[in-house]
Amino acid sequence: NRFHDQGENPNVNNVSNFGVPAYSLYTSTKVLSLHHRIEISDDAGNVCYRSASKVLTLHDATTVVDGAGNFVADISRKFFTLHERHYVRMFDGVYFELSNELFHIIKDITNIEGLGWQLRGNCLGLNFELIDAQGGLIAVVGQKMFSIHDKYCIDIYQPELEPYVIAILVALQHMNRDRRGGGSSGGGSSSN
Repeated sequence: NRFHDQGENPNVNNVSNFGVPAYSLYTSTKVLSLHHRIEISDDAGNVCYRSASKVLTLHDATTVVDGAGNFVADISRKFFTLHERHYVRMFDGVYFELSNELFHIIKDITNIEGLGWQLRGNCLGLNFELIDAQGGLIAVVGQKMFSIHDKYCIDIYQPELEPYVIAILVALQHMNRDRRGGGSSGGGSSSN
């Protein structure tokens, strides 16, 4: 398991495999929220990002803002598709798509079209590395086992790409919630 909690040292396996991250962020989800709200905070508990979905939408429209309320990303789901596909528009105008290939038995494959990045590891379980187009490590994400809130830690290795990492993580959480049947109308249980 790659998870470590706020205030703890980074996971020893992550450090031995990838080195010490620049810093870590942590997710927390409002469990009984119609808007599927996610908060991402730093080691001191300061909220760095928030996401909220619109209620009763076929496209699972979600907005991510930073701790000061500034726009970071819009995320939406393609409604009819054989692949789980989410579209992301970033604050700087960059647009990319996440697409899970559904019919792989051995491993979950998620493509990040438009950035040339890869997710390596267990994307369904949200325990993975995010790799850039040159093969460099951007971030490592780990899920806390047996948590009612499905908590995650995000070890950041390329701080300048942090907003992209957050948008990708939020989109993946929505994709996983959809797989569990709770995301068809923007309501239901949370995935964090």
